[in-house]
Amino acid sequence: MNKAEQNKKLASFKTKTIPTWCPGCFNFQILAGTEMFLKEQAQKEPKKEWAMVSGIGCHGKMFDYLNLPGLNALHGRSIPVAVGMKVAKPELNLLVYCGDGDAYAEGIEHLIHAARYNSNFKLLVHNNQVFALTIAEPSPVSEIGYKDKTNPRGVKLAPLNPIRLMLASGASFVARVFADVNQIKQILGEANKHKGFAFIEVLQPCVIFHPDASYKSRTYNLQEKGHDKTNLSLAMEKAEEFDYTNPSNKIPLGIFYQKEKPIFEDII
Repeated sequence: MNKAEQNKKLASFKTKTIPTWCPGCFNFQILAGTEMFLKEQAQKEPKKEWAMVSGIGCHGKMFDYLNLPGLNALHGRSIPVAVGMKVAKPELNLLVYCGDGDAYAEGIEHLIHAARYNSNFKLLVHNNQVFALTIAEPSPVSEIGYKDKTNPRGVKLAPLNPIRLMLASGASFVARVFADVNQIKQILGEANKHKGFAFIEVLQPCVIFHPDASYKSRTYNLQEKGHDKTNLSLAMEKAEEFDYTNPSNKIPLGIFYQKEKPIFEDII
């Protein structure tokens, strides 16, 4: 590959479609971090083939702005599509994007079984704790007391804890980051080294319907604190630190748990 071809390859991950996300949306950070990761991979392994799957929601526009082959799937159905793609072509390097409604509501059964199967793809869940595309209905991770037009008295049920759920479901790579371009690039780099299902929750406050300026200031990095990512019991303890409701809790970021396990595509 000559220099001109290489430059064309590096530029090819961005489409000409103008983004229509709200100004200041953290999805821009996730998109930019993904592009940076892919450009870095293109330099290291130019022949490596990448593809993507996205669902329905604000996150789903990643399919319009990220120039990769793949599918924009039905609501909650990104994961089974991804499993099918990996079974058909196991060598494909696959990035999958879901929203919290997409993954934790309509698609939660697929999420659990993806963790159990350990299919070799990387899943990023854009978690803003609301169904933002349909104007802010509560999702399974909306905090107690959250109000919108459909819940004027506020949410009464405790939210789901996705990190704990993924650990209990047998996921071999469980991580959380804030929607920061460098954190996205870094965690994708770590997930790419992992052979198996990689679950990455991305905290991204919705600037319109669920703003929370304190989120990022409450975070800390597990790896910087010396967390043992091979210890499942310890990972469970860390998962309990942030309950998606208490505004005073510290929020752990980084890799909660990682372990090599048999790959679904290899088994079948």
